[in-house]
Amino acid sequence: MDKLYIIAQKNQQQANAVSAGIELAKKMNLQPEIAAYSYESFSGDAYYNPRIAADVRQQILATQKLELEQQLSDIAADMTPTDMHFNTSFKIPFNITWCKDLAEHACQQAKPQQYAMMLKAIHESDYFLPADWQLIRHTKVPLMLLTHNLLTKAGTILMAVDLGSNKPVKKALNQAVINQARRLAEVTGHELHLGFVIRIPKILRDMDILNSRVLIKEAYDKHQQAIEQIGIDRDHVHILAGNPDMCLFELSCRLNAEYLVMGAVQRQGIMGRVIGNTAEAILARSRSHILLIPQQAVD
Repeated sequence: MDKLYIIAQKNQQQANAVSAGIELAKKMNLQPEIAAYSYESFSGDAYYNPRIAADVRQQILATQKLELEQQLSDIAADMTPTDMHFNTSFKIPFNITWCKDLAEHACQQAKPQQYAMMLKAIHESDYFLPADWQLIRHTKVPLMLLTHNLLTKAGTILMAVDLGSNKPVKKALNQAVINQARRLAEVTGHELHLGFVIRIPKILRDMDILNSRVLIKEAYDKHQQAIEQIGIDRDHVHILAGNPDMCLFELSCRLNAEYLVMGAVQRQGIMGRVIGNTAEAILARSRSHILLIPQQAVD
């Protein structure tokens, strides 16, 4: 059985990654494994005295261990006999790590040979942690990011697919997105929708040089065969024109999408900072849980 790498953080105030991760693992027939992270910068005596710092660190880790054990005990108590069959002894393995760079450690641990997915709760948009962005850029396995600000559980999944690309790497990423979205729809029973955005620079939209309605109609006709091959109802296909991150955000809100599944092109270095990433842009305003499929996962 493949594993689900669940990231738990100390004093987490967002969506409960542990309970949500265990529930998702049960549905997807994955073995949950919890990686609890903790780190604090010390001041005063703890800063200047390594022995005091070590004692404080051990106290923090011990408290976190007790809290996590209690949470797992509460989850087990709420399980039905059928649920317990999912993990007969309900001894979910967990590790508590004192680590400053959560993203680097998690990406090194969650190897594709062992883990099918990584899951983490994201922070409020005004307080995104660098770890959230670094996980997107470096994860080697699909990454589920849970929002604390979910619109509604309307039973809808939106997958973002680039129907207009002929690049082999991008086509492979598209297929990986489709496969993951289908699997998620199967295990949740949610309705699956497809979103495709025709990129139109803002300056062209403002100048009314292009007719968006004509472009959209032509796109439906052009990609009809690809849509049929995907096997999704025409009514569940949504082609839009404009800025990808804004269009996908608005579409996910209109559909009340509980999950948004999309590919992540993981640009590194200066180019990654300058060009950016649609996945990163939409994350800042998302009201859906986001499942990101990294490009290197299909290389």
